Amino acid sequence: MAEELNAGMAQNFIHDFIDEDIAQGGQYAGKQVHTRFPPEPNGYLHIGHAKAIFVDFGTAEKYGGICNLRMDDTNPTKEDEEFVDAIQEDIHWLGYDWGDRFFYASDYFEKMYEYAVELIQKGLAYVCELTPEEFKEYRGDVVTPARSPWRDRPIAESLDLFARMRAGEFPNGKYTLRAKIDLASGNFNMRDPVIYRINHMRHHNTGDKWCIYPMYDFAHPIEDALEGITHSLCTLEFEDHRPLYDWVAENVSIPYHKPRQIEFARLGINYTVMSKRKLRQLVEEGRVSGWDDPRMPTICGLRRRGYTPAAIRAFSERNGVSKAASTVEFGFLEHCLREDLNENARRVMAVLRPIKMVITNYPVGQSETFQVENNPNRPGDGTREVTFSRELWVEAEDFLPEPVPKYKRLYPGGPECRLKGAYVIKCVGYETDENGNVTEIKAEYDPDSKGGDPADGRKIKGATLHWVDAATALDAEVRLYDNLFSDPEPDAGDKNFLDCLNPNSLEVLVGCKVEAGLADAAVSDRFQFMRQGYFCLDSRDSKPGALVFNRAVSLKDSFKA
Repeated sequence: MAEELNAGMAQNFIHDFIDEDIAQGGQYAGKQVHTRFPPEPNGYLHIGHAKAIFVDFGTAEKYGGICNLRMDDTNPTKEDEEFVDAIQEDIHWLGYDWGDRFFYASDYFEKMYEYAVELIQKGLAYVCELTPEEFKEYRGDVVTPARSPWRDRPIAESLDLFARMRAGEFPNGKYTLRAKIDLASGNFNMRDPVIYRINHMRHHNTGDKWCIYPMYDFAHPIEDALEGITHSLCTLEFEDHRPLYDWVAENVSIPYHKPRQIEFARLGINYTVMSKRKLRQLVEEGRVSGWDDPRMPTICGLRRRGYTPAAIRAFSERNGVSKAASTVEFGFLEHCLREDLNENARRVMAVLRPIKMVITNYPVGQSETFQVENNPNRPGDGTREVTFSRELWVEAEDFLPEPVPKYKRLYPGGPECRLKGAYVIKCVGYETDENGNVTEIKAEYDPDSKGGDPADGRKIKGATLHWVDAATALDAEVRLYDNLFSDPEPDAGDKNFLDCLNPNSLEVLVGCKVEAGLADAAVSDRFQFMRQGYFCLDSRDSKPGALVFNRAVSLKDSFKA
């Protein structure tokens, strides 16, 4: 399975670095390439995480190595087991597995505390009591060093205060533990960064055991080293943090070589925001129906909308891995899905805006069945049976009382049209209500054109139309989705991303008519509604007898390769 998932993974600069490490031997001699994917469980994974998953798990597979899944749960403020479970589900759905290598950063809290004490004992950390406001005031600038009046606090005093911080004697914000590195460093991450803070909050994994929590920059290199990670792959914003990563790994006594951190550019997509904070805001303010709203860029939202693991992996692979930040067109993600579904989705007929058509010369009370192919790209998928009778549902847009130029569908006196898989018909009239609205189309069929091909071989000038038998059709609700944001850069500059929400991102159609066979559809199925797009059952709202379908993507591909 893994070989299949990553068979096409292209060589990139990360692999060049790993190749160099392997060739040079040294600390990597005889070691298996070992990566990790370390999400914080404070929200659901999104399409940007899918790229990181592809890089972390894919790189390990490329080198016959292993990849850990680790919950980087060092901040209890927004973390929850709900997110832990969802993260595991999403990664498995994408086709990756971590075996027995599942970890919590919080499992290492005791070791991290010991290493923090070790730094204090070495004179490399101290307890500071600057307030957040004072911390900003004393931070300095590019020409002015930072300062702290507590930097020379005696080691014994820092050890005592740090132990009392752990014991819960002090309120939030009273003290922090800072690494003693270089207050004049041009890299502000090295200006005696905070490595522990007080937070009296229950933790999802450790409960009330701790009231001090390590900062990510301190915890991360320790976690990597304790797990034997050889290559710590992360996104580009951590490049400036790498000196601190290395400093921690070099100054605590972990009996393992220093992992190598390599940064790559994160994924940006237009018409999208991927800040978990902003995605959470959309959910909490009710601007979407939840984390799995099909308009969200979350993995669960994309899955509910109808995306496939293969399409998301192809998107991640074809975007490549680089150091240069870039924004990808959302249309390319849709393009990858169309490619997958065009090849694999079953074809069915569904009428989204139905109007009844009566075939006036078809015998009253008669019905018959036709065998229609399931997928022209996959002959092995066979055919399915659809029923046909005197009354059918067709698309309202496939009829005009008065034609416009080049209109080749139904209108009185218009061209013959094919009903997909059934007969050739011709419109002969229509009925209206008292307001002039068309309520019914009248048509005649050619009995010698069964299967849609007339016996005399004449050329049909009109369109081929989809239809559903009125006698057996099922009612369905269909949801048509567009981009959640109308602005291609909702996150740019000083914009309020909420002002960029697209008021037309969802259109709900009720009273749609679908083939009777869709009563047995499964949530995992993907369908091409002929002439309409690609659809799936809604995993949350669809129920037997009350079908709800989501459009994953339209048929028309606007992406220009």
